[in-house]
Amino acid sequence: MKILAGIAFSKASVEVVLKAAEYALAFGAKLWLVHVTASDSGYIGYDVGPRVVRDQRAGLLRKEHEKLQRYANECANKGVHCIPLLVQGSTPETLLEVLTKLHVDLVIIGSHNESSLYDFVVGSIKNELFQNAKIPILLIPKKGRTIKRKRLGNSSYNCCRKQGGNRPAY
Repeated sequence: MKILAGIAFSKASVEVVLKAAEYALAFGAKLWLVHVTASDSGYIGYDVGPRVVRDQRAGLLRKEHEKLQRYANECANKGVHCIPLLVQGSTPETLLEVLTKLHVDLVIIGSHNESSLYDFVVGSIKNELFQNAKIPILLIPKKGRTIKRKRLGNSSYNCCRKQGGNRPAY
């Protein structure tokens, strides 16, 4: 079995790595930790010399690679065959290309957006993957995220109790 974990270096990333390592151990799977970084064309400045831009870009890529390598080392310490992969491109398209090339059986990604409205207006990587990937996707929620429930008021609570329910309808 082959598992790809999409790492965005967000608050959900640690949970994604932990869950991916857990699944890889359980299934004896190979695990790829993949981070997609913006392509170089997005970092060309108008007023800055090319040397400065290249140095800044190289520094950013080095930091991202080091973070990814730390996650991979933690997985390896748990006995997981883990390969870190840092690739450049547009995140949804690049992830789809990588999982196709690697013949991945399961994708694990994190959820870090707060609202469905944001996903609808701006779009999201998870929506692109859900629509275009032909394999199972496991979505890991951000740690500490709670579901807010709104109480409908005393009348709905009393209505439920009259019908034999013991808690309000949400």
